[in-house]
Amino acid sequence: MRGTQNRPSGGMLPIQRAANRSDWQVINDLLPYLFEHRFRVLFAMLCLVAAKFANLGVPIVLKDLIDAMNIKPGSLQSYLIVPAGLIVGYGALRLLASLFSELRELLFAKVTQSAVRKIALQVFEHLHALSLQFHLGRQTGGVSRDIERGTRGIQTLVSFSLYSILPTIIEFVLVLAYFAYNYDIWFAIITFVALVVYIFYTIKVTEWRTYYRRTMNEMDSKANQRAIDSLINFETVK
Repeated sequence: MRGTQNRPSGGMLPIQRAANRSDWQVINDLLPYLFEHRFRVLFAMLCLVAAKFANLGVPIVLKDLIDAMNIKPGSLQSYLIVPAGLIVGYGALRLLASLFSELRELLFAKVTQSAVRKIALQVFEHLHALSLQFHLGRQTGGVSRDIERGTRGIQTLVSFSLYSILPTIIEFVLVLAYFAYNYDIWFAIITFVALVVYIFYTIKVTEWRTYYRRTMNEMDSKANQRAIDSLINFETVK
């Protein structure tokens, strides 16, 4: 079939192996699908880095703009040219940060949708390859809900990793480098420790929450399975 021809090598599907794997391991399994569009991914990453550099420059230019308001009495040019130039630079950096962020999403949208489509197609093929006994078990409702939730989960995982975690790490490194270079090293150390504590706390809370989220998903699949099966067998139910 068409989906089989485009399938990256590596044995089982990421969806099949995801149950007992961490999010980072799942992302690693998804990389072959994402790298089928290497140039789009490369340009999206370049836009991401450029957006973070522009975003870092916004408060720096704002600081220089405020400092420029404190100039000593002198020529009219010192009152107009310097602040006006900084205002233009401030606006340009904000515009570039938004522009690069939107361009990154535009470039990466096709990559994400292509990966989701191919994986969903492979799961569908896998279901058709299962034995008759599985299909006689009438798990249509639960399976359809799991497929729907899985495709949404792939989009969420990829988007969160590439649009939230990776940009935050890049910005974190840039800010620490700026603090260490322009101010006392303790500014960078305090910021680093605070963020590490926050990350550790967030991971622990997320792990605690995941158990209840997984239980909720299982109950939701069972409820949907019974609802669909009752509709399929409506004559028996009556």
